[in-house]
Amino acid sequence: MPPDKTSPDKTSEVSELLQRYSDGNETSLYKLLPMVYEELRGLAGRQLSRQRRDHTLQATALINEAYLRLADQEYHSWENRRQFLLVASTVMRRVLVDYARRRSAAKRPQDFQRVEVEVADSDSEFGQDLVALDQLLEQLAEVDERQAQVVELRYFAGLSIEETARTLQVSVATVNREWRMARAWLRRRMDE
Repeated sequence: MPPDKTSPDKTSEVSELLQRYSDGNETSLYKLLPMVYEELRGLAGRQLSRQRRDHTLQATALINEAYLRLADQEYHSWENRRQFLLVASTVMRRVLVDYARRRSAAKRPQDFQRVEVEVADSDSEFGQDLVALDQLLEQLAEVDERQAQVVELRYFAGLSIEETARTLQVSVATVNREWRMARAWLRRRMDE
């Protein structure tokens, strides 16, 4: 999520719509989508840019599937735009993991390709590894939820250290430390 360039009025309106939706007003989500669509498209584009070159899922399809899953959640308590976009990023990752699982099931097993989490800006491809990385992120979240969020925002959403710090509302030093520790933890688990 890049720096919030929306006006205070729009931010307030988004927060109000999120609150209404959390209170059970389902039409609020329909009004909300156009207001955050460009940010969702940016998230989808960053997540898809890390996929294999022959990936067939398009950004619009990813947004639509994520939107349907968000709308279908039984419990949703989103306090603000930041929290909504964090949840949307996670939902998009889950859509991509499910897509990778379905594609893997339809094909013969492929050789294992190592997922490199060393540099968030690399053009590494996933293939089968997206599923493995998702499982490791779930395990990491049980150990340290913020580290898992940092990996998700840096690696999947493609945010910079500074953008991640703003999104999580922590210092740049904290993000650097958590990013370093999370990569070490993931590297150790991948080597096992």
